[in-house]
Parts: sequence; C-alpha cells; structure tokens
Amino acid sequence: MNSIDWANWRPVDQGTLLFIVQRGRVLLIHKKRGLGAGNLNGPGGRLDPGESPVQCALREVKEELLIDPIDPEQIGELQFQFLDGYSIHVWVFFAREFSGSPTETDEAIPFWTPLDEIPYERMWEDDRYWLPLLLERRPFLGRFIFDKDRMLDFQLLEESQVADLVSDSATIDPGKEDPR
Repeated sequence: MNSIDWANWRPVDQGTLLFIVQRGRVLLIHKKRGLGAGNLNGPGGRLDPGESPVQCALREVKEELLIDPIDPEQIGELQFQFLDGYSIHVWVFFAREFSGSPTETDEAIPFWTPLDEIPYERMWEDDRYWLPLLLERRPFLGRFIFDKDRMLDFQLLEESQVADLVSDSATIDPGKEDPR
C-alpha cells in the first residue's frame, strides 16, 4: 500500500455501486458483462461525462435492474489500483426503498439474499471487508491493490479516519475536470 501516493492518486475511471437493503435482505446482481463479469455485486458502473456519482448510481441501477432507488445515501468510497495500470474510484451508496420490480437485463440478473447469507465467495475479494460497514451505514474508505481479480493488499479506513483523509484531498471532486 505504501508504494502508492494515495494523496495524489488519480483514477483512470470513476464509478458507483448501489446496494438496496430491505427486510433483512440485500439486492445483489450476477454481473453478465464488463468489469467483474461472472461475479456477484451490487448494481453500478462508470460515470458518464458531467455526471455526479449519485446521478450515475441512479442511472446504472435503472439500466441494470429497471428500478428506481429512492433517496440513496453515499456511505463509502473505494479506490482500486490494478497492476496492469487500470484504476477506478467508486462511490458506494445505500438505499432502503425503490420503485419498480427488479428485472433481469442483458447486464445483470438480480436476486435478494439474506444479510447473514451473503455469498462473499462469489464476490470480489475486497467486498467481505467493506460491505458489512455499508450494511451498518458506517462511513468508510477502502484502498485496494489487485492483480487481475486477485487482491494483493488493502487498507480500510472508517469514520473519523475517513474525515481526516478526505479533508486531505484523497477524494476527487466529480464536478471538476480530471487533471490528467
């Protein structure tokens, strides 16, 4: 982790994940294509130019599941660096309500799973560390180094640690142009 200057780190892409939690269950997807295809995760994807993280989260859930989350709340941020040079900054959201009916699309197969039966073994390796914090709505910042789909190292910061770090400009302002 120390080999990366996280304060000056700039991702190739920016994206979102959104998890809907109701009645002791979380809505997950089996991802059919794109980064993480074949894994289970929450719906999400990359920001379009000029789009805010919350706009992206709402759009991606609509595209992937044909539903509209209501009042999503940003809980965490994830910073991923891959050895091949790819990197992505992901804003993670939580919602309790939505309108519509989760529907399979060409991008995802939705399913509900009990909170005590989350299939972490079929998810990205990092999810087991930060998803419990999201489900408890505890703010976090996770930094992860991957070699393809294998996690090599990570750092997970919570609550006050996140506030200290964010104030030190570890977060990219989605409203500003990427300086690359």
